[in-house]
Amino acid sequence: MKNTYLLILIFLFGCSNSEFETLPIGSSETDYLNIIDFSENQTPKNIVLVVGDGTGINQITLSRIVKGGPDHKLAIDQLPINGTSLTHPYGNLITDSAAAATAWATGKKTKNKYLSIDHEKNILKTLPEMLYEKGYISGIVATSSITHATPAAFFAHIDSRYKEKEIANQFLNSPINIGLGGGLEFFDIEKASKSHVLLDRKELLDLDFRSDKKILGLFDKDGIVRSEEKPTQRQMTAFALQHLSKNIDACTGFFLMTEGSQIDWAAHDNDAKKMLIEFDDFDNTVKDLINFVTNDKNTLLIITADHETGGLQIMKQNNKNVLIKWGTGSHTGTPVGVYAYGPGAHKFSDLMDNTDIHYKILDLISYDNLNESICELYQ
Repeated sequence: MKNTYLLILIFLFGCSNSEFETLPIGSSETDYLNIIDFSENQTPKNIVLVVGDGTGINQITLSRIVKGGPDHKLAIDQLPINGTSLTHPYGNLITDSAAAATAWATGKKTKNKYLSIDHEKNILKTLPEMLYEKGYISGIVATSSITHATPAAFFAHIDSRYKEKEIANQFLNSPINIGLGGGLEFFDIEKASKSHVLLDRKELLDLDFRSDKKILGLFDKDGIVRSEEKPTQRQMTAFALQHLSKNIDACTGFFLMTEGSQIDWAAHDNDAKKMLIEFDDFDNTVKDLINFVTNDKNTLLIITADHETGGLQIMKQNNKNVLIKWGTGSHTGTPVGVYAYGPGAHKFSDLMDNTDIHYKILDLISYDNLNESICELYQ
């Protein structure tokens, strides 16, 4: 019996060690950003919500270690305010992206797979829809298809995140002014004739910032396959930000949601190297947005995740390497970080539910006191 127990222990530890993945500890120097102070009395005109899909604390920690070592500071590390968000959906401990994004977009819990409807399938008004009625312009960016769960929650109302052709039709009828990502296979381009449709990276980078049409960028059939011919999250976000801010004089303000969608996909595959590439694009996007907030001084930047994916564990150091391990190929119920910068950022320093992010945004822009109006760009 004793020998059997020893064999079981050897087997378990052997399996555990064989699952270790070894990655080099980096030595890049920190690119320190100019972070300024904002008075707690200041209120934001614009809101940028950045989502690292599947990005838990350990995804950030591993990215830091591999890039520059344990004392390195990523862009996200330099955000002056941070808190923690719970992620559970209606009736479950573990959320999917649809329910989590619905919580941000509507302030309500719903079932997994549902998009901006409650658990009884009643339609819930989303932030872009609410802000449209107050004179705002809105944009959505994702490295997935823009019909995928997170971006779709900001404009679609449907009982399955997988009905992507119907979600695409709902985008065309939504108040979203600019949508950039993948998802070409889900759209009827003839129905998109009222939009300025972009199909490749060159068109995106060369486009004059016209405001007469909805801008729809579809850069791959489904999610964007990373290559030099395809735009990155950083490039799409820069374009959306330039478009929205250039036209802001005609509007009350702007709302932008930008997602690093495929951090999650790599974590589902337990592919740390791919996850690090996706996170690097995400963190460069965060760096640009920090610089924008510093210069603009009227924009609140909020960064969070819908959930953690993969149960990533940072196990130990082995010489100049870090050894990691994945616990699952699925989502976990681990709370995620919330990071903020700009006017109103101090409101995000506590433990909050994901629904609280919605209400904090509305409170900070004094939503109930804003006049009813439609941005001139929609008229």
